[in-house]
Amino acid sequence: MDGLLLILAHPDDETFFAGGAIARYASANVRVGLVCATRGERGATGNLCSIEELPRVREGELRDAARILGVRDLSLLPYQDQKLWAAPADEIRRYIVTAIRAQRPRIVITFDPNGANQHSDHIAISRFAMDAIAAAADPRWYSETGAAHLVERVLWPAPIVPFELSRAKNAARQPGVDFLLDAGEFRESKRAALRAHRTQFPGLSRIFNSDASISWEAFRVGCGARPKSPPLNDLFAA
Repeated sequence: MDGLLLILAHPDDETFFAGGAIARYASANVRVGLVCATRGERGATGNLCSIEELPRVREGELRDAARILGVRDLSLLPYQDQKLWAAPADEIRRYIVTAIRAQRPRIVITFDPNGANQHSDHIAISRFAMDAIAAAADPRWYSETGAAHLVERVLWPAPIVPFELSRAKNAARQPGVDFLLDAGEFRESKRAALRAHRTQFPGLSRIFNSDASISWEAFRVGCGARPKSPPLNDLFAA
């Protein structure tokens, strides 16, 4: 069975980088899961709540966005925004291995080793995710969490951020654009999910400011099978 799991750092990462992909595959009855490592408690409040209330508010925003996009399985981990690097390695590995073995995805999306924009939490979740993906395939790790599972393909965000894809010159010919998804059919779902992140929307709305900026997403193969003639328009293509 096809399955897609995103392992990311903050509420809104999922919509920013892959909202169109999530909506597309969820609408095709692909089981889509999300592991979010923090509640983004050091983000902007948007003047909608106090900083003390922000973790609760952003969790609610994430749940709303996940529902809009069609995420079936959502796991929120208990780590601190901007301090994810300090998560105990064995503990977070177990959390992520448990999610992988429960959901058994063919494809995992996470950040590249540079965290897309060098955010320390993005870099940390990339490291933790890749570690857990390897561990999930080895039955000697945490046998009580279920049968071992080998992820077929790991994808990272492409070097070109989504809101710039429509303006990029020959995006399909750029290195690192292994999959280029036309998400135009699902842009209203992505737009609604962006709006669901109400505290962050003032900043998000400045960069996702047109239909074109919401309509394209691109991914790079981190490991697993590569397309012979990139870019392809289907993450599950052989």
